[in-house]
Amino acid sequence: MTLQPGDTAPAFTTIDQDGNKVSLKDFKGQKVALYFYPQDSTPTCTVEACNLRDNFAVLKEKGIAILGVSPDDAKSHKKFETKHSLTFPLLVDADKKIIEAYGVWAQKKMFGVTYMGVLRTTFLINEKGKIAHVIEKVKSKEHAQQIIEVWGV
Repeated sequence: MTLQPGDTAPAFTTIDQDGNKVSLKDFKGQKVALYFYPQDSTPTCTVEACNLRDNFAVLKEKGIAILGVSPDDAKSHKKFETKHSLTFPLLVDADKKIIEAYGVWAQKKMFGVTYMGVLRTTFLINEKGKIAHVIEKVKSKEHAQQIIEVWGV
């Protein structure tokens, strides 16, 4: 991971699960929790997304916008959103440009098998577009609380 607190968050424009164009600049003046996750509908990713959904009102009240990013396509994101009644945009990054810009595409190892994948990571971006905090050890069942505590809001 090369991005650190104080760095300018890499700009991006993509689409969400509904085909709406979404750019980081759309959120200037707001706090953003940009969370990267490996894949829609997998057990841990579902727990994480549902925790954010269940705490969405509290996060919104604290002025924090939630954006999820994975390499899945819009169709997969839409199915994931619908099945779990998610309340925030899931951004399409099939070409991994955003994932790579944020340095979260890396070699991983599971059950002795080495492969490339998304590192579950959340970037807290302040109102000026600067990275305020990076959460590298995401606790999927407590992610919203982690965001609130780390940000101190």
